[in-house]
Amino acid sequence: MTETTQRRNTAPGTRPGKQEGATAPQGGRGSSASPGTRGSTAIADTVVAKIAGMAAREIPEVHNLGGGVTRAFGAVRQRVPGGGSGVTQGVKVEVGERQAAVDLDLVVEYGAAITDTASDVRTNVVNAVERMTGLEVVEVNIAVDDVHLPDEEEDESEGEEQRRVT
Repeated sequence: MTETTQRRNTAPGTRPGKQEGATAPQGGRGSSASPGTRGSTAIADTVVAKIAGMAAREIPEVHNLGGGVTRAFGAVRQRVPGGGSGVTQGVKVEVGERQAAVDLDLVVEYGAAITDTASDVRTNVVNAVERMTGLEVVEVNIAVDDVHLPDEEEDESEGEEQRRVT
């Protein structure tokens, strides 16, 4: 604790009995708290979900996020004007005042070590969310819903071309 020394101001032109520094707020603004601690900050779930989704996608072995149905709805949503980018597809979060929990549904590239990929995703998500929001990430639950095979992209693009022709 710090001690406050109270002195009488004896300079000419001052009122006797007024004490310097006893009740005057620091900075003259009515509060001695630093500007960074005045007020509160609320971080929306969607903000944390976007950060987690982007962080998970940064791992090269992650092909996509979301289960099959979620990805299908996401593809439709992206084609609708104003439907959104789908960054939060496959991401669920719970955000409290100081902590957050993240659930991810992943599609992993074929040949990737799933446990290593999950560990990399978990580390990247925790680091990104904690660095950007200041929230403590208490858990990152990962569900691997599918494995992306190398020849699946060719099949998907051929199917789209056939639908356009007919």
